Amino acid sequence: MKQFLFLFVFALTTSLVQSQENLPTDYLTKEFHQGRREAFRNLMPANSAAVVFSYPERVFSKDVNYNYHANPDMYYLTGYKEPDAVLLLFKEPQGTEKYTEVLFVRERNAQKETWTGRRLGIEGAKSKLGFTKVYNGKDFNTFEIDFKKFDKIIYDNIPTDVEASKNIDNLYSLLQSFKTKTGIIAEDKASVDLFNNITNSLREIKTPEELVVMRKTVKLSCIAHNEVMKAVGPDMSENEADGIHAYVHRHYGAEGEGYPPIIGAGGNGCILHYNDNNATKIDNQLLLMDVGSEYHGYSADVTRTIPANGKFTEEQKAIYQIVYEAQEEVFKLCKEGTPIQDLNKRSKEVVAAGLIKLGIITDPKDARIYYPHGCSHFLGLDVHDKGNYMGTLKENMILTVEPGIYIPANSKCDKKWWNIGVRIEDDILMLKDSYENLSADSPRKWQDIEALAKQKSTFNDMKFPKI
Repeated sequence: MKQFLFLFVFALTTSLVQSQENLPTDYLTKEFHQGRREAFRNLMPANSAAVVFSYPERVFSKDVNYNYHANPDMYYLTGYKEPDAVLLLFKEPQGTEKYTEVLFVRERNAQKETWTGRRLGIEGAKSKLGFTKVYNGKDFNTFEIDFKKFDKIIYDNIPTDVEASKNIDNLYSLLQSFKTKTGIIAEDKASVDLFNNITNSLREIKTPEELVVMRKTVKLSCIAHNEVMKAVGPDMSENEADGIHAYVHRHYGAEGEGYPPIIGAGGNGCILHYNDNNATKIDNQLLLMDVGSEYHGYSADVTRTIPANGKFTEEQKAIYQIVYEAQEEVFKLCKEGTPIQDLNKRSKEVVAAGLIKLGIITDPKDARIYYPHGCSHFLGLDVHDKGNYMGTLKENMILTVEPGIYIPANSKCDKKWWNIGVRIEDDILMLKDSYENLSADSPRKWQDIEALAKQKSTFNDMKFPKI
């Protein structure tokens, strides 16, 4: 009977695996990830080893986990998207086999795969990811390697909040084995810094393959913003606007959002990372939407601020125009060679001058009261992606340009400005002598937003029964 059950489960899993052929065909290739490992290896010092762990799983509710999100560095270097894994990279070939990389993965398990989904396993990692030396995670404990012979072991911050477990094939076991093999008790800051210096320098410059994915994730995010611009009305809830974004993202094949969506009406738009998104009516207020899709691991980050009734008030328009002009001025700096810090400096100058002109502040230093964040960040596998912020812009970097003004109720200015929050955010690809606005498909000028708001959205005709 037990043998029959095992064969049944195995047959079911095999069937599930065989049926999983209707998948996207535009994932990054194994050759891309192989190239990234080689680029990483080229930046490693002599006689060194690098160790990259998967991210831990996180509990959503009792015995249910959040949808798993891979460690971006692990994905970047391997294409592997499952938990309980570790990658070893070596500067010089090792052993008689002359290998330079080893991947340890989750073991195939027919019964578990029936419940929680397919696993690549050893053979999948070889055929789909291009590795030749692959083991199950449990084999890391007995894998013969003398870490002490290396002059440098390179690794990222070691997770300290992984739940202890007696299992020999999970992340906790991998981390414990690593500490035992290396004798590491406390993290070596120099090792962590070196790991991040290498990954920062690689990930801040996007390859042609990455640019294809980035253009897609940004483009479909713009389509979502445009649909909300057409569909929005005073009676719409923040949650409904959120749902339109989510539907459009998934319609185009995005796995989700790159960060919790920010959909803030009126005063809620003055909360920088507001994500309750639960106001039942937007009313005749501005709606600030900071939402970007995640497509095959890569995040867009687009913000538009729109009037719920389709027309800006004079006060809303005045604040909006300052933010727009700040963006336009920063765009002029977007080209190779510009110090990245200059983007923030210039945006602050424009916002300060605009707020002084409106009489909202008298001292330029007070602009930070209403514009408390930076103007730009790197964008890619993380919404706040890796990169060197003290450096200069380089060709094929992608950064956001996102000035904003936020005037919550009870601010020390005329109350006609209260509860106006405006941010405009675009995803900018740096070129040699100029830039490309990847999110140009979604209008930024207030006149163009009002014009688009007059159009009808597919979502306007959707009718649901009352409950």
